[in-house]
Amino acid sequence: MKKHKRMRLRALFRLWWIKLTLLYKRSDRFFHLLVGMPSYDKYLEHMQIHHPDKIPKTQKEFFTQALEAKYGAGSIKC
Repeated sequence: MKKHKRMRLRALFRLWWIKLTLLYKRSDRFFHLLVGMPSYDKYLEHMQIHHPDKIPKTQKEFFTQALEAKYGAGSIKC
């Protein structure tokens, strides 16, 4: 009886852990979308799948371009 209960608890913990890691993996997308910033990891994944012959931008270049696209390059807004 105790062994069965322990196995059930282990299985529930594993399920909980899988759900928690999935939530963590999805949360980066949510927070990037929340603040309007694209995900660099998703960009790298896209480049690897769809454009394997091209060299991807560095993380700095990627976010610089994203900020310029969002707020405009050099424009002053008040």
